Amino acid sequence: MGKLRHIAITVSDPEATAQFYERTFDMRRVEKHGLGVMLTDGVVSLAVLKFPTDAMAGDERGKDFVGLHHMGFWVDDIDASAARIEDNGGKYHMELPGDTPSDKEFKYRDPNGIVFDIVNDDYATDSWGAGG
Repeated sequence: MGKLRHIAITVSDPEATAQFYERTFDMRRVEKHGLGVMLTDGVVSLAVLKFPTDAMAGDERGKDFVGLHHMGFWVDDIDASAARIEDNGGKYHMELPGDTPSDKEFKYRDPNGIVFDIVNDDYATDSWGAGG
């Protein structure tokens, strides 16, 4: 099974957007990095991103896309989850490399074309997870 781990949005100004969510919903800043700001409400994280290149954005929407970029889910078993995704109409999209097999993110599209990723529990404990 899976649990929602983060929602990633792409915006033109990550810092201003992060401040909006901090001030409006009392979200807590977990980290700031080259692509943007990671916030959490203590349960789910919100990644506020701006990709510098189309290649880094990862698909046809490119670096200038503003909106929901993807959602991320923790799963117990990558292979079993991949099979369930495809059995239910999801399609493989891409893999983001990691240092070890447990660090890899696997991206899919749901039947509507919305991008989401799956990772195992080992990787999900980093700042992209809810607890930070």
